[in-house]
Amino acid sequence: MGDKFAWLRDDEFARQAIAGVNPVTIERLQVFPPVSKLDPEIYGPQQSALKEEHIIGQINGMTVQQALEENKLYIVDYHDIYLPFLDKINSLDGRKAYATRTLFFLTPLGTLKPIAIELSLPPSGPSLRSKRVVTPPVDATSNWVWQLAKAHVCSNDAGVHQLANHWLRTHACVEPFILAAHRQLSAMHPIYKLLDPHMRYTLEINAQARQNLINADGVIESCFTPGRYCMEISAAAYKNGWRGMAVPDPTQPHGLKLLIEDYPYASDGLLIWSAIEEWVRTYVNHYYPNSSLICNDKELQSWYSESVKLGHADLAQESWWPTLTNGDDLVSVLTTIIWLASAQHAALNFGQYPYGGYVPNRPPLMRRLIPDENDPEYAVFLADPQKYFLAALPSLLQATKYMAVVDTLSTHSPDEEYLGERQQPSIWTSDADITEAFFEFSAEISRIEKEIEKRNADPSLRNRCGAGVLPYELLAPSSEPGVTCRGVPNSVSI
Repeated sequence: MGDKFAWLRDDEFARQAIAGVNPVTIERLQVFPPVSKLDPEIYGPQQSALKEEHIIGQINGMTVQQALEENKLYIVDYHDIYLPFLDKINSLDGRKAYATRTLFFLTPLGTLKPIAIELSLPPSGPSLRSKRVVTPPVDATSNWVWQLAKAHVCSNDAGVHQLANHWLRTHACVEPFILAAHRQLSAMHPIYKLLDPHMRYTLEINAQARQNLINADGVIESCFTPGRYCMEISAAAYKNGWRGMAVPDPTQPHGLKLLIEDYPYASDGLLIWSAIEEWVRTYVNHYYPNSSLICNDKELQSWYSESVKLGHADLAQESWWPTLTNGDDLVSVLTTIIWLASAQHAALNFGQYPYGGYVPNRPPLMRRLIPDENDPEYAVFLADPQKYFLAALPSLLQATKYMAVVDTLSTHSPDEEYLGERQQPSIWTSDADITEAFFEFSAEISRIEKEIEKRNADPSLRNRCGAGVLPYELLAPSSEPGVTCRGVPNSVSI
């Protein structure tokens, strides 16, 4: 990083919500104050403690209603995912967490600024004030409180990133489709051939993760906030919602308009998604010129049925699964699998050491809550806030262990295959039309790489270009071996 102090600043904290290692949690704020979906009988009032007076001075003279209507307010909301686990987490030795909500304002320059952080504890806790709102600082004390609040947000973020977005929604979600492909599709089947490079090493890496990373007392439990409740949190997150970061717009190249125009993960991701979709569509239309061929392909239907009914049994009844009765369904399913295995995994994985290896930037756990004026610890905090802050971060042993793991996870192996590449690119299929279509796909991926380079050099795109700002290269397709903070492998292979 060109700027050793960037992590302390609000603009960098906000930038990482759209261009960091976990750019997939931010949502447009639709109602203010935000409302919890948890059962009020168990978890107390659903209403947030955020009030208009907390943010009115931060939103450029707008009313809150106006800011909502003009899509200027965004939220990273970890309230509902953490609150049910906080009593358990906070009774663990050396673990202290809140359920956080962070509000951001979209500035006229297209950057985000954090305008309030809400810290919630279960209502049963010792403190009567189970919800606390922290706003940007105005003096020395509030500055340290704000830094601690941001660190707690980052540790919430690190847990959700690792357990829900990285492990669950890439590694674990694609696994049933890969297992079923090996069991139901012949190696000669065109769909097996299409998916083959996107299945490489995934079953092996997931088996290793279950043995060494997400196992009981493994690295993830010892390094992340939820401790032994990590897998419970991952299981609870096994559902997903529309995040409202884009609106349909037929005049845009991809049929979508991003509400934050300079949203590096989303704007680069759309390019790659479209390229994958175009390639998959050409492939599917070639082998399945009409729907009846899809419906009557027993291997294909068995593959999909097993992936959904056995592999995702908990969600098999959901209405959003495509039915796989026509070309559009098949294109949608295959594009999604290839996207998750390649670009989505790369965006969530290969920035882990560059962003998380410096532990104060993204502490994976916190060891102290933020003291209140009435707490006995408050005097200790006031006397030496830096010491208090550092003692709240992970211990040296925890930090070192975490750094070693994310260094390994962020490393490309020398035999990595990247999007647009294949072993034997000229002879993996005997079909000349398909060989040609694949080379067109490769050429499109190279064009996207050049476009990403261009974007990273554009000073009007302040979320990826500026003094000391890390360029956003996590979706730049090619990479050298090692820790490079870029490169999109074909498959989940690390």
